[in-house]
Amino acid sequence: MFYAPLCGFALGFLGDRDEAEELVQDTFVKLWEKRDEISIETSLKSYLYSSVRNACFNYLKHLKVRQAHAAEEKHFGEPTEEITANEVSTNIDLALSKLPEKCREVFELSRFKGMKYQEIAEYLNISVKTVENQMGKALKVMRVELAEFLTIVFILIVKKFL
Repeated sequence: MFYAPLCGFALGFLGDRDEAEELVQDTFVKLWEKRDEISIETSLKSYLYSSVRNACFNYLKHLKVRQAHAAEEKHFGEPTEEITANEVSTNIDLALSKLPEKCREVFELSRFKGMKYQEIAEYLNISVKTVENQMGKALKVMRVELAEFLTIVFILIVKKFL
């Protein structure tokens, strides 16, 4: 009922029939997987078209990033060192050790335990604003500490998916 029109809608954004069909299928799968969590306030048709439109935008944004990094890799050359999972873990642990205790705790709860800011605030008995501030500090430190390392890792990851 909705599949063919949604594929045509996605095709208008993407210009690739196979990608459009896959994106619409993914939208239906996500809807099914999250059926207990989703509350549709509008009509199902509106919800599906909005979901497909947003998925198209995300796909195009991701495609643009991949193309930019592929161009950057050609410009700078390929990284010569192979990075192991152990090295990744070690560098992350070193960066985490440089965070203040509360800042590290907030970061780990958010990024490793998948908790939302509100949940972290309740768990640690602090305000959501404090969680936001601590995460801001943590992300700033992590970016600085992992800057060179992340560039190499990112290029390798992008290369693997291209």
